[in-house]
Amino acid sequence: MNRPDLARRIHHAAHLTGTFTLRSGVVSTEYFDKYRFESDPQLLADIAEGCATLVPDGIDALAGLELGGVPLATMISQVTRLPAAFVRKEAKTYGTCQLAEGAEVDGRRLCIIEDVVTSGGAILDAAEELRARGAILGPVVCVIDRESGGTEKLAAEGLTLFALYTMTELNSAGGADSAGA
Repeated sequence: MNRPDLARRIHHAAHLTGTFTLRSGVVSTEYFDKYRFESDPQLLADIAEGCATLVPDGIDALAGLELGGVPLATMISQVTRLPAAFVRKEAKTYGTCQLAEGAEVDGRRLCIIEDVVTSGGAILDAAEELRARGAILGPVVCVIDRESGGTEKLAAEGLTLFALYTMTELNSAGGADSAGA
């Protein structure tokens, strides 16, 4: 994998400027639209190859968070051959009534897969629910760390974040000023 080239491709495909309210409530002048890199089959495959190198040994399954983490977990699963669980924001109230579909989570060491991390709020919500269902959580792997406190908030809950790229790296690769990150 050519890291600088992949960073440029992600930046080119997904970097937007304007005024954006993030999930955390923070207003930002730049945004990485994950669906723009997740909907490009070759770019997504190359991202999955890179992210797969961040998944440590000893993981039983990948846990892709709804919605952006699901295609990533699926593709990383293809590379690592690890099963994938698809984690909902809340357990459905019909059918199997599961929070995590696909792979079993009880007693299994999971690597959470997410697309973009800002504050880590969605990951912390999912981690609490997964732990309540007996999961043993390993690291979190994401494509982009916005470097906005998520790493520290996750660490405070015993979760280590491994990012394929930081916002600074992507902005440098794309030739943009990273001051607005």
